Amino acid sequence: MPKSQDTSGNPTRRGLLRAFGLGVVTAGLTRAPTLAETSDEVLTEAQVLRDQEIPAAGNVHGDITIVEYFDYNCSYCRKLAPELAQVVHDDGKVRLILKDWPILGPGSVYASRLALASKYQGKFVVAHEALISTSSRLTEPHIRELLADAKIDVDRAVKDMVANAGAIDSILKRNSDQAIAFGFNGTPAFIIGKFRVPGVLTTTQFGQAIADARKAAATKTK
Repeated sequence: MPKSQDTSGNPTRRGLLRAFGLGVVTAGLTRAPTLAETSDEVLTEAQVLRDQEIPAAGNVHGDITIVEYFDYNCSYCRKLAPELAQVVHDDGKVRLILKDWPILGPGSVYASRLALASKYQGKFVVAHEALISTSSRLTEPHIRELLADAKIDVDRAVKDMVANAGAIDSILKRNSDQAIAFGFNGTPAFIIGKFRVPGVLTTTQFGQAIADARKAAATKTK
């Protein structure tokens, strides 16, 4: 049994935190956690930072990865979305991984599944932007309407959601396992480089976190 699993096959919080360390972003963000390159971790650095099943936004070849755990019905996630997008755009070297963590009810789950299904027509990021930009509570008809307005083939997305239900559910479970293992209590929550960031950041704090993550990565390579 891998070290980071319990007897039920679920990742333990200790296993994942051992991989990423206990560093939490602060105003100065002066210390980087140590990341173990342990091959037998269930939730590895590759799965957290470079999950191949989730299309990347921003600069896909960026030198720093930001992972956001979010819920489409989360008002804080919605408010933060344009600021995060601006930070990623202005920096130009940030790779953004958007991890659905639908914890606010059935509407959130449906939105996540349909957004992930949109990746099969190459429009996951488009779907994400359409759903995170609304100000109203998401229902199934409203979700489909928003995606249609974003020029997504909704009928195809629904079919892809059904046909790929196992793969999509695996992504959502993996995202949830990671968020819980990191000790996050709600959305939004972030991994920036190798730092845990449980909560909302300002644009300035995002910039500082990115800079310190780069500094930590450069120190590690020396």
